Order: sequence, then structure tokens, then C-alpha cells
Amino acid sequence: MKVVAVIPARYASTRLPGKPLADICGRPMVQWVWERASRARGVSRVIVATDDERVVAAVHGFGGEVLMTSRRHRSGTDRVEEVARTLSCDVVLNVQGDEPLLDPRTIERLLGCFALDPHTDMVTPVCPIRTAEEYLSPHIVKAVVGLDGRALYFTRSPAPFFRDGLQAGRRGGSVCIGVPPSVRLRLGRLPVRRHLGMYGYRKDFLHRLVEFPPSPLERAERLEQLRVLENGFTIKTVRVERPSAAVDTPADLAVVRRQVRVLHGGRPERGERQ
Repeated sequence: MKVVAVIPARYASTRLPGKPLADICGRPMVQWVWERASRARGVSRVIVATDDERVVAAVHGFGGEVLMTSRRHRSGTDRVEEVARTLSCDVVLNVQGDEPLLDPRTIERLLGCFALDPHTDMVTPVCPIRTAEEYLSPHIVKAVVGLDGRALYFTRSPAPFFRDGLQAGRRGGSVCIGVPPSVRLRLGRLPVRRHLGMYGYRKDFLHRLVEFPPSPLERAERLEQLRVLENGFTIKTVRVERPSAAVDTPADLAVVRRQVRVLHGGRPERGERQ
């Protein structure tokens, strides 16, 4: 099975302009992502897909592979599919370009799912929801998962609804979600997981997917993976233990910089800009 990982890297981020080139301990963020994806066993190539010559120059600068794509794409999936048209492979990975600390083992878990089941078209990772804040936050996408690991739904809302109540503990008190106080359930045991925005596709399925127009639930939730479910296809999930830190804002970037410094023994790398 030949696998290619594609990292969509759009320059014009709304909340953090130039995000792929944000400096993290002397390297652009896209380099951290590219290097970590390259460590995953089973991945033949890692390609950055961008719409900006500055990203092209940066990737060439650290010796990575990069392709220019259209500026008209509505989503990272469309950008990845454009690159996939040029590839000879079986599986295409959509690796988010804003997760510089991604765990290569997450990629390996996705690939294992394809290897075990030749009928799998699409796979995505999920992890336990550990706090009430995560469960309630619209910024954390929840995946409602069946007993066989299939995704039943994705939503920004707390789901499922507990008719008889749920009390979710947190430091300093508790958050009550429709609850008699006597009801206590651990969030990690709920049939809902935190969705992590990485995807694996059979190449032929990815080409089919981009031909479907945006679907009603997709437009409502602003979650493009719902297009797959609404058109009657299956998304399998693989469980990992924790998410990697994503960078959406300057505050997120500061957190990741601190984490990288800790990983490198507290010493900034040569060329780091504070």
C-alpha cells in the first residue's frame, strides 16, 4: 500500500496571517509538521500543498517537497485532492498544517485501519473528552461514535443529550448538564469523542468526495466531514489518547513555542526569534 501525506498550507489565515511560516524555535511551523509526518512508518512521500510562493520558498529552504495549488479552493480537502490527481498511490492523508507537535503514531494508526480492511474509504482519529469545558465548547468538534468505531455524527454541540442528566466534574466544582446532582458519569466513558482534524482517504474515494456539493448539515455545522455521512458513506474512527496542540491564534502559537522549548531541554534552538 503506497501512502502519500499532503499538508495543506494556506497563507492567508484570518486569525493568524502567514500561519504556515510562523516561527517556532527557529523553524517555520510547516517545517515542524512536515518533519513529524515524515517520521510516520508507512508514508512514502510528504508534500506541502500551498497557494503562496512564500511557503514554496520556505519548504524548498528546508529540503521539503511542495506543490502550488489553486487559490480558489474552498477547503483543505479540495487542495489535497488537487495534489492527489498528480499522485500514483493508494491512500492520501490530509495532515493539518497547524499541528507542529503532531504524533507520527496517529498517522500510523490511520494506516493500520486501511491495511486491516480493504473496504475502508475514509478514516479519522478521535480521542477522549476529558473535561466539561471540552464537552461544552463549540470550538471542540465532537464525534458520536458507534460500537464498531464508525462515526455516527459530528457536531459542535454537546452530544448526546442525556435525558436523565449528567454531572461532569471539574476542578473547583461541577458543570451540570440537565442533571440531578446524584448522577455522575465519567466523560471518558461517554459514546462521544473529541474529533482530531486529520483524515485518510482511499485515493479514488477522495476524487469522488470533492464532486459532491456542500450538504445541508455541513453548512449548518461548518464541518465538511458531514458531507461524507450525508451522502451515505462511512467514516471509521481510530482512537488515540490525546490531541496535539493546534495553532489558530497568537496565544496558541505562544503555547506551542513553550512546549517546543521544553522538548528541547529548555534551550531555544539557534535562530529562534522571541
